[in-house]
Amino acid sequence: MTSFETSPPLNVWRALLALAVVFVMLATTGWTALRSHRAPTALQASVTAWDHGRLHGHRLPHPDASPARIARFFASLTPRERADLARHYPLAVGNMNGAPVALRYQANRIALAHQHRVELKRMHDSRLTAAGQYEAGRRMHRYASLLSPGRQILAFDPAGSGRVAEVFGDLPRAERVSVIVPGVDTALLTFQRTNRKYSAPVGMGESLYAAEREADPETRTAVIAWADYTAPAGLGIDSATAMRAENGAVRLNALVRGLPGTAPVSLFCHSYGSVVCGVAAHALPRRVADIAVAASPGMRVQRAAGLRTSARVWSMRNATDWVQDVPYLEVGGLGHGADPVAAAFGARVLSADGAKGHSGYFEPGTQSLRNFADIGVGAYGSVLCAREDAVCSAGLSGPAAAGRA
Repeated sequence: MTSFETSPPLNVWRALLALAVVFVMLATTGWTALRSHRAPTALQASVTAWDHGRLHGHRLPHPDASPARIARFFASLTPRERADLARHYPLAVGNMNGAPVALRYQANRIALAHQHRVELKRMHDSRLTAAGQYEAGRRMHRYASLLSPGRQILAFDPAGSGRVAEVFGDLPRAERVSVIVPGVDTALLTFQRTNRKYSAPVGMGESLYAAEREADPETRTAVIAWADYTAPAGLGIDSATAMRAENGAVRLNALVRGLPGTAPVSLFCHSYGSVVCGVAAHALPRRVADIAVAASPGMRVQRAAGLRTSARVWSMRNATDWVQDVPYLEVGGLGHGADPVAAAFGARVLSADGAKGHSGYFEPGTQSLRNFADIGVGAYGSVLCAREDAVCSAGLSGPAAAGRA
């Protein structure tokens, strides 16, 4: 027997080598973090100001108070008092789970207008390089777009690569709520695209909202394009580990728990976003009825039951998606575990007919989008499975099959 035949698979060697690189990078970045003292971001400064603020001589509720506590506080105020708080602490209020949705939109418009002015000045700042001025221009134009009439910005943070979330539909009155959780390379400047529109969160949100209205015009729906976590940049170390997903899972859980009303929520998680949803699953509230993943590199578990969720778990992947070639394993924290479309995983595997490549799942006219829309409006009997099996088709007219462990 040759040494090649007795050696571990090539993918395992690659994983072990990458793991060694991870340890080196963690040691290096840890040392760097100990030596750096960054100034607070605009959001942090706004939250700190809120934390020291007063209204009629009384302290404001802690910014990390529960959404229910925040909601009760704002409900006790007059419209003028709420507007004053949004004007004085726009980033804090605009990102505060439990604050009235319309007030968050208003606060984020104030914050976006301020950042627009900041970047407009930076565009003409002679102290910046040409590249810096160009970057300022790109951000300025993105803020101008987000300020367009009718846009509903639920969250906004200009720090770093930027975070943002946008709502399509009437969120407070929705009977069903869908949340799109995107993956790698999602940031402020990639939140929407002109080319390949439906590969970016805004295009995904617009497409899903239109498809849901077509699937069931009588059901009031709302879709949230949620890019309010720091996603990995490119296919490097961050995308191969759960570090970004763990932070994103905390933020996703906070979002869902802060949503108004009691409408069922469906999560649509694309690519690395499925890692976020997998990490978040066990802690999500029971109003989350569905977790649907597309183009997933894994959900950090070996079987769907390991997610410990009462939600239905759905998965899909088209035949031309390169993600099928990633090693579906986890070695020392590197990799994301089993393939969610494999029969042994136990998810309900959906048809993705018509979808092309890694980012084509929200393209109008695809079966992948129609399946997402049917799930989003609760029309489970209309979904089309990728294969006829008991796992996908069982109990589609009844409650979710798997209970929370």
